[in-house]
Amino acid sequence: MAKFIWILLAVTAWCDYEIWQMDVKTIFLNSFVEEEIYRDQPEGFTSVVEEQKVCRLQRSIYGLKQASQSWNTYFDEVIRGYDFIKNEFGPYAYKKISGSSIAYLALYVDDILLIGNDVKMLETLKHGFSLNYLKRTKDMFLIYDDGELIPKGYSDTSFQSEDDDANSKQSTTVDSTTAAEYIAAKEAVWMKNYIQELDVVPSINEPVVIFCDNNGAIGQEKKPRSHHHSKLTFRRYHLLREIESRGDVRMDRVSAAKNTADPLTKPISQIARTQHVDKMDLRSMGDSF
Repeated sequence: MAKFIWILLAVTAWCDYEIWQMDVKTIFLNSFVEEEIYRDQPEGFTSVVEEQKVCRLQRSIYGLKQASQSWNTYFDEVIRGYDFIKNEFGPYAYKKISGSSIAYLALYVDDILLIGNDVKMLETLKHGFSLNYLKRTKDMFLIYDDGELIPKGYSDTSFQSEDDDANSKQSTTVDSTTAAEYIAAKEAVWMKNYIQELDVVPSINEPVVIFCDNNGAIGQEKKPRSHHHSKLTFRRYHLLREIESRGDVRMDRVSAAKNTADPLTKPISQIARTQHVDKMDLRSMGDSF
């Protein structure tokens, strides 16, 4: 750990300041590159007409020699927009003073320490940081049509992603994709029970459909098979066969191309993203008014 962080922690303990830790997701994809760098067209983006051409990078990607420097430069520009002053003796340390309130910020790779004596000020800063990612979708909103409200789910597994993202991926380390689909079904059962208690969604009395692109999960549910991974996960997940037989959950097959969990768990092409956005009933304000 950098020396300036140790010093900040000591000051925090002595002054009895608040200290919060935040994590920046996919840091290198946030920054832009100044150099001319070209690469092959990524899978899913290849143009049939121009398949012999290459792409010029606009943003940094993992593996670039200058990725870390590009990220630090971008972070510095953003954080100064919140009136933080950079500490010239700590390259990734900042200070903000507002009246009697003071806040320190330290960056270590993709981890942020936010320290200060005013909780309200820290809350405001954290809220501002978290809204940065919404800038590109600020004109998008969720539409509910006049039809019946029917809860349904899409499940997918991304083994190379962060562990804790409850909106799209299961947080438990799984032994196989089959086990991951069962975890999703378990979460659906909880959702069904919770909504039933609200007593405002009549369709919740029907089985909650979980769409998945994993044949193994559906095969295990319809006709149990025995293999190594299944034995490892039997006690925890296979009780859901009983839940399925009660009509709480039904697992249906969906092709990988139509799995709406994909944009939440993996990089996809712009065309596929647009299709999934439409299936999620996300609309642009300009298209609706």
